[in-house]
Amino acid sequence: MTSNSNDIIETQKTALVVGASGITGSALVDRLTEDGWEVLALSRSAVSTDRVRGIAADLRDAVSLKAALASETPTHVFFTAWQRQATEAENIAVNGAMVRDLLAALAHAPVQHAALVTGLKHYLGPFEAYAAGEMPDTPFREESERLDTPNFYYAQEDDLFAAAARQHFTWSVHRSHTVIGHAVGNAMNMGLTIAVQAALTKHLGVPFVFPGSEAQWNGLTDMTDAGVLAEQMVWASTEPAGQNEAFNIVNGDIFRWRWLWPRLAEMLGVPAEQVVGFEGEARPLEVQMAQLEQHWPAVVAEHDLVESDISRLASWWHTDADLGREMEVVTDMGKSRDAGFLSFRRTDQAFAELFERYRADRLIP
Repeated sequence: MTSNSNDIIETQKTALVVGASGITGSALVDRLTEDGWEVLALSRSAVSTDRVRGIAADLRDAVSLKAALASETPTHVFFTAWQRQATEAENIAVNGAMVRDLLAALAHAPVQHAALVTGLKHYLGPFEAYAAGEMPDTPFREESERLDTPNFYYAQEDDLFAAAARQHFTWSVHRSHTVIGHAVGNAMNMGLTIAVQAALTKHLGVPFVFPGSEAQWNGLTDMTDAGVLAEQMVWASTEPAGQNEAFNIVNGDIFRWRWLWPRLAEMLGVPAEQVVGFEGEARPLEVQMAQLEQHWPAVVAEHDLVESDISRLASWWHTDADLGREMEVVTDMGKSRDAGFLSFRRTDQAFAELFERYRADRLIP
């Protein structure tokens, strides 16, 4: 009888995924549905599928959130959304409020755990002071003190902690490095951005140029596959060792871009003679691609692709920010490993499988 009761409890886990159409949210939906969870996806459009029930609400409207969630009873919340603003003060106001209002709208619900995705800007600082001041030494570790700089990640954490104390649920924070995964229309999509760059340069017969700094080209770095991030979030939400903790989350391997760049070119069919690494100075994609992106419709027509709006595929600015850093960035996973999360992913293999998915979707040649 006890076994049957436990089986029933297991089938009653209901996840509310905020940001379900993004890179992280999409991977979470895949993981949760594969594991048999009931999945709710909150968005303005409330898109439902055979696996997910959509809920329509505006994250920036507390009244809308309260009304939309009044009758919902999720047991677990996965918050993966953010909205970039012009200044960090606005980022704090907007993104902090989204976490605060969302959790307040669930005060009636039987929430057991809420998981929040942030990132390495926790250690590097916000966009307007990115890697500019005194930072913890690498590899970054979770016990490092917060920077003495306003940061919307800190505001989101504080609102999460306050809601958890008030509403009596556990929490986890997941600090990812650059996330690569399957999504379209995302503001931070390095995988698809590089694939579009490669398609254009191959089409035009011009160099496929690494856009970043010498420190990134020659130094060690790591990345986060969205599937590994989703695994850690689900693990932390269901295992006692993951409760009330902040965890770094990267794939577990390290690499140098001078090693990975030609391998990505080969995966994307760029001839070796067109591949160019760091030479003297960073060459940002926002500059490189300014005169090339007008040719994207021709690439779409030649290969019968389905998305002619390049702005929905490539986020030049964010890839420039990641690859333009003037420092080596490596992340420690010791805390997560000690707690029992042992998943590992090779970054080059993650890129290869991602490119195949985008080809299957006819988004890249």
